[in-house]
Amino acid sequence: MPSHLSADHPAAQPPGRGSVDALISQTRRLKGDVDAVRRDTHADVSDPQERWQRALYDLALRQLNDIHAHLAQLRDGPPAVPTAPEPAGGRSVPPPPRHGSLLSRVGSAEWNLLTDEASWSGELYQILGRDPTTAPLTLDELPSLVLDEDRAGLTAMVTHCLVDAQPIDGEFRVVRPDGEVRTVHMMGEPVLDADGGTASMWAVLRDVSELRRSQKAVSETRDSLQRHQHRTQTEHRLAVELQEAVLPPWRGSLRLPRRGPQTLDLAAHCLPRSDGTLIGGDWYDALELPDGQTLLGVGDLTGHGVTVTSGMAMLLGALRGMAMAGTAPGQLLSLLNRLLDATVQPALGSAVCCRYRPETRTLTWAQAGHPAPLLFRDGTGRRLRAPQGVLLGATASAAFEEVHETLEVGDLLLLHTDGLEPGHAAGVTDPAGRLLDLAPRFREARTALDCVRLVVEEFGASERQDDACVLVARVTA
Repeated sequence: MPSHLSADHPAAQPPGRGSVDALISQTRRLKGDVDAVRRDTHADVSDPQERWQRALYDLALRQLNDIHAHLAQLRDGPPAVPTAPEPAGGRSVPPPPRHGSLLSRVGSAEWNLLTDEASWSGELYQILGRDPTTAPLTLDELPSLVLDEDRAGLTAMVTHCLVDAQPIDGEFRVVRPDGEVRTVHMMGEPVLDADGGTASMWAVLRDVSELRRSQKAVSETRDSLQRHQHRTQTEHRLAVELQEAVLPPWRGSLRLPRRGPQTLDLAAHCLPRSDGTLIGGDWYDALELPDGQTLLGVGDLTGHGVTVTSGMAMLLGALRGMAMAGTAPGQLLSLLNRLLDATVQPALGSAVCCRYRPETRTLTWAQAGHPAPLLFRDGTGRRLRAPQGVLLGATASAAFEEVHETLEVGDLLLLHTDGLEPGHAAGVTDPAGRLLDLAPRFREARTALDCVRLVVEEFGASERQDDACVLVARVTA
């Protein structure tokens, strides 16, 4: 049975909060002042001007409540959802369109039940899109403007007001003559006669269409972000589980081949990207082959997530199968290249593939657009000369050269993916420099596992933007 190694997975307050708190306190005090004036004002419901003033007080309090709630949300921050450059589907929350001043969106009306007459303000005509030269609609005619699904609610509000003398406070949607649908919030009260009967009903109507539209957009965006968060968490979990299942299981150092006096002391490790949010296509492998040779390899598929991890699983399975069949490193990479080119979702990848013959201590290797292995000997390190080879999946006709290196007892071979060095993506000319600087410390290390621990100690806290793998092989005999 083949033996394997595997990965070890180790596994703010908003700015200006003090200013927002001060605004919240001022808004709270202003609400108290307006409410006190409102309670001290004894409006005569028979006087239209006083009724209008009291309605404006009520409206001002409602507006201040909205401002208080919005300031609290600004202070406390958005709901707990993943931060993304743009919500799923490319949708963003638009700012509320301008629709005139507040008063241009507030109208008034009174319906006299004794004379069946109605009186509308000019603003109400504007809100409902009606010609101001036409007669205002009666209470019986008003539902003709309302959407079918909202008529029952309006009828119930008016009935409670006229029959039970209950105040009106509710919303309904109207269809303007031009076909535009507007949302109207109505607040009103019955006007009683000397006998206590309802003589008329007055109301203040506010166009809240843009407010409700914005609230709906915020709600839909929040729901979309929450769904995106759940989907992202699920995909991340699946990618981690798939990676753990595919990469070879490892608990400490491993010696390969298991038969014979000449062996390699092997150890490996995977380092996740700094934020831990995405799983990439980094992989490594160490496999004892039927002829006593040892397969060593590392590689990376571009991208992140379940799709890339599953592609890595396919690639690694193919690599193991062809290696067990005796395929040489150059031909093996050529076949992997054709496999990636023929997949339904083409991808790009890099790889290093080596075969180590213990009898002669010969390393035969090929690379596909990947950093060359590092060889450490007698306290110094160097890069091996890289043979020709392009990225996997770049072109179907690519050829991959092989080169040979004779190792000595005590040599240490280090294979890694380019995400290990955080400066690699920033254009650093010698990304392997920090690894080569570890040569004196590698010389003092007793095992391959100790060397891997030195690498993790050096690079584990780095701000990496990608996953990384490191594989160390030490020639023991």
